[in-house]
Amino acid sequence: MCQRYGMSLLAVLVVIGCGGGQPQDAAAKTDRTASPEPAMHLAQAPAQAQPASGGGSAAVNVTVQFEGAAPARTKIKMDADPVCRQQPAAAMESEEVVVNSNGTLKNVFVYVKDGATGTFPTPSTPATLEQSGCWYRPHVFGLQVNQPLDIVNSDATLHNINAKPTTNTPFNIAQPVKGMKTTKKFAKPEVMVKFKCNVHPWMSAYAAVLTHPFFGVSDEQGAAAVIGLPAGTYTLEAWHETYGTQTQTVTVADGETKSVAFTFTAQ
Repeated sequence: MCQRYGMSLLAVLVVIGCGGGQPQDAAAKTDRTASPEPAMHLAQAPAQAQPASGGGSAAVNVTVQFEGAAPARTKIKMDADPVCRQQPAAAMESEEVVVNSNGTLKNVFVYVKDGATGTFPTPSTPATLEQSGCWYRPHVFGLQVNQPLDIVNSDATLHNINAKPTTNTPFNIAQPVKGMKTTKKFAKPEVMVKFKCNVHPWMSAYAAVLTHPFFGVSDEQGAAAVIGLPAGTYTLEAWHETYGTQTQTVTVADGETKSVAFTFTAQ
């Protein structure tokens, strides 16, 4: 039943639902390994590839605090797709603002905006953007210029991946079959690149493309770490999709670990 739905939806939505035109490279670099009838479950976010070492021995531990009343997360309605609507209720809440139980903020991208000098090798290990449970996982992530990005469909339904960069080349591809994988790269630094799915409009994700490996994303404890820094003075920027950006300057010596806190306030 799920397969028949997914293929019929493809016939309609590839024409009218994917940003006003045919998705490009629908079968580009695919890897079809899935069973025909997947078991539905609340998937965990894929483990993010750790940034490559920057060659230094210093680090900055970052905590992202939140002040004010936490906004209610919007309940997402997935009824139009029978595969999506099988997700547990906890999986159907928006991710624009996620305030953790300890009063910290999740999904804040923290990176060195200024101060990183030299040339850093491009990791050969791909970053991963997974479509699982009709959701992009992770919601916010980072990768380096020309690092491979594996985009995977883990659902038995059609997804399309509509990347909307302003500096890099946009793309819009379809993945109608569970297990399909497409690999892309971004040739220029850009903070941030937005991803959306025209078939499931609640799906969104953001990627930062950097020339260096000095970045992290705040987790369920509001914590992020920027590691492998050479001794020096750096401008750190914390980016959030709703609350914008903040910057701080930090100086670290060889082998030193500093702690920095950013605070975002409810609007």
